Amino acid sequence: MIEVQHLTKRYGIHTAVHDVSFSIQKGEIVGFLGPNGAGKSTTMNILTGYLSATEGTVVIDGVKLLEEPEECKKKIGYLPENPPLYGHLTVDEFLRFVADLKYVPRRRQKEHLESIMEKVGILHVRGRLVRNLSKGYKQRVGLAQALVGDPEILILDEPTIGLDPRQIIDIRTLIKDLGKDRTVILSSHILPEVSMVCKRVLIINNGVIVADDTPENLAKRLMGTNTLLLRIEGTREAVEKALSAVKEVQELEFRPSQEEGTVEVVAKAPEETDIRKAVFTACARAGLPILQMRSLDISLEDIFLQLVTQESQTKEAIA
Repeated sequence: MIEVQHLTKRYGIHTAVHDVSFSIQKGEIVGFLGPNGAGKSTTMNILTGYLSATEGTVVIDGVKLLEEPEECKKKIGYLPENPPLYGHLTVDEFLRFVADLKYVPRRRQKEHLESIMEKVGILHVRGRLVRNLSKGYKQRVGLAQALVGDPEILILDEPTIGLDPRQIIDIRTLIKDLGKDRTVILSSHILPEVSMVCKRVLIINNGVIVADDTPENLAKRLMGTNTLLLRIEGTREAVEKALSAVKEVQELEFRPSQEEGTVEVVAKAPEETDIRKAVFTACARAGLPILQMRSLDISLEDIFLQLVTQESQTKEAIA
């Protein structure tokens, strides 16, 4: 659905995006992450046709954006971080205005817009001035305008910024529902939100894509089954002796235990080494019941920080 090849954007001597390539298939919900100034918004603005690239190509559903921009833009609905809403218009008037801009035939506008308003939950405020709506409802109106014309692709930049917890849950649920029959690119600083909504994550830093995978695969790549969190019944001395006897175990990190009479420890082994069976066998031989064993969780925040830090350190080393 979206093919980006060798995308570069320069502003004078500053390169905001450098040789970025990725593809997004139809029906995918993809998180697009990056720290401030990483090139995230620039890339999204190029995808929507708002900015032109210095080099590279963007292909939308088989059509080159540079050659047929109007045809490509028909397929894209865009919700910027600060939706350009007209406060002096009612919700109804504003969406009709957007429908005219997107060449939605007048004869089908009423039914089309009512369907969208019902989907995003603003049907009951259709007669109110946009400026009098709460932040949450303004965001819903912004999402509604992105849906006008039934675009096959939605690009959402910080769709839940400034919303309260209830509104965030509502918008998150709505995005997941919209993703059932559309391709969605979601940019957000709220990383747990990306984990809950997106099946795949692109991370950009210093204008370069540093990761492209599922959150689960990224976590496995950075930590995986070579790092176990264990809760074992027994003394620290006995546990340390048993686990130290496992040749694959390189490091033990003891933590305060949450259960009396137990020891909580993180056991680390070389990368791509599965130590679960060896640890189980060692503890069984020593008569130490394992009450809990799981791969140590790594959050999307941890993944993001590790990848961004690694990329920055690599650039500093090269410089």
